[in-house]
Amino acid sequence: MAGRKKPLVVITRKLPDQVETRMRELFDARLVVEDRPMSQPELVAAVKEADVLVPTITDRIDAALIAQAGPNLKLIANFGNGVDHIDVGAAAKKGMTVTNTPNVLTEDTADMTMGLLLTVPRRLTEGANILKSDGKWVGWSPTWMLGRRIWGKRLGIVGMGRIGTAVARRAKAFGLSIHYHNRNRVAPVIEDELEATYWESLDQMLARMDIISVNCPSTPATFHLLSARRLALMQPSAYIVNTARGDIIDEDALIQMLQDGKLAGAGLDVFEHEPAVNPKLVKLVDKGKVVLLPHMGSATIEGRIDMGEKVIINIRTFFDGHRPPDRVLPNRV
Repeated sequence: MAGRKKPLVVITRKLPDQVETRMRELFDARLVVEDRPMSQPELVAAVKEADVLVPTITDRIDAALIAQAGPNLKLIANFGNGVDHIDVGAAAKKGMTVTNTPNVLTEDTADMTMGLLLTVPRRLTEGANILKSDGKWVGWSPTWMLGRRIWGKRLGIVGMGRIGTAVARRAKAFGLSIHYHNRNRVAPVIEDELEATYWESLDQMLARMDIISVNCPSTPATFHLLSARRLALMQPSAYIVNTARGDIIDEDALIQMLQDGKLAGAGLDVFEHEPAVNPKLVKLVDKGKVVLLPHMGSATIEGRIDMGEKVIINIRTFFDGHRPPDRVLPNRV
């Protein structure tokens, strides 16, 4: 971009220093000092003057905001894979391109999913907390803090995309039997590798699994995909883990089932009304029913830097007059 005016790139959140430094070198990058979500007036000001907006999941880029954008805003380069917080259709109608950062968080999110798959049935958080309480641990006992073995159990994966497949590979190594529900059946070579069983009916799979892992994207079609009716199909001894998006599960129904003992437990890294966490869920932590994490699935240094590099590539490609490699099309959301 030598000899040309650098595009004004407004970044809505604090990013890793390495990413911010590179953006300052390449663009007229406007950084933020405080690591907090922008207010609505700040977002409005940003879209009025920016050539490129770099939002994150904490920013609601809806049709009303896009309508207020200035004539220079041509690219929304999302710092993240999911774009459920962006009205991609409204952006397209106004001549804006939307990009995301796919394929860089797969392994990190799969690691976290596997961590919850181990933590919840084996009661790891409960055990760790006992040692922080003076005088509560009196030594080993053959009947104390008994959890559930995961080896040999059936794992049902809801959404067998990149992350779901990565979870399946890890889980198979831990001796779980792999089952999955997906819009489309995966390639036979992957099924053979994972010895995976495909379920066309989500209802039928849910009723037969020991553990359910939610790994599908958040779309209008997956909102409350795990509804009260579907959750009621699960066995009382079953566990559910969600590292995808909170609104895929009917959270109120899940809480009620956990309170009533109709599910054995849950591991949640995401919540339906983030960043708010239902107080009833927090109470269930104290009862050993759930493990809650503050949306940490992709939180690795390597992952965040890779995301930033993807954003930079998309911006540079766009302003070099080419189609960005990670363009999000409205009909694909």
